[in-house]
Amino acid sequence: MHTTALVLFSGGQDSTTCLAHALSRYERVETVAFDYGQRHHVELDARLNVLREMRQQFPAWAAKLGEDHLLDLSMLGQVSETSLTRDTAFQMEANGLPNTFVPGRNLLFLTLAAALAYRRGLQVLVTGVCETDYSGYPDCRDDTMKAMQLALSLGMDQRFLIETPLMWIDKAATWEMAQELGEKTGQKGGGQALVDLIVEHTHTCYLGDRTHRQAWGYGCGTCPACELRARGYAGFSTKRNLASPPSA
Repeated sequence: MHTTALVLFSGGQDSTTCLAHALSRYERVETVAFDYGQRHHVELDARLNVLREMRQQFPAWAAKLGEDHLLDLSMLGQVSETSLTRDTAFQMEANGLPNTFVPGRNLLFLTLAAALAYRRGLQVLVTGVCETDYSGYPDCRDDTMKAMQLALSLGMDQRFLIETPLMWIDKAATWEMAQELGEKTGQKGGGQALVDLIVEHTHTCYLGDRTHRQAWGYGCGTCPACELRARGYAGFSTKRNLASPPSA
């Protein structure tokens, strides 16, 4: 039986939802992030705000939330010519992938996370990759995660589980999952509290914009990450409004 987990936690909507998922399931949860020279470096500050708010707003989870780790992966930025690590326009490449794809990023993230988990005695690696809203990134596919789980388990002689709670759902369903996880805490208004936390404190925008406040949070509103998050929030809001009984 798995009781401990390490969440790959960037401080974005997806990884925050995955953190809530892990805290609802495991007795001890730690977090790890990577500084790889990302253009949206502000996410590394935002994630600390998310962790603070998680501890303050959800006492039951605070008791389970352990150490946070930040690993230097600057060499990835040095070898990557992408719009996430260089000041270049977002566009599609000749290979059919967007230039936001950072080759090897998730593979390195998982390898280093597994090494950290090995040292910290953590059994499950939780990551927010998915095939539904994944822009075609090959290192977000379910097959890639299964292959990494096998390779890491064999290479470290320890059975790791790579858990991907968002693999088969879209962004609207991710917002819905966050609401449900907040409700399961038993706190009054917990579902809305977690949604509000994600809106106010998480960071998704590839340009690192924390000045423009949208209904779904902060961001430029035009980069691929913002557009995806906005569509998901709109779908979630529509479904929630339809499910609410009309006021008398």
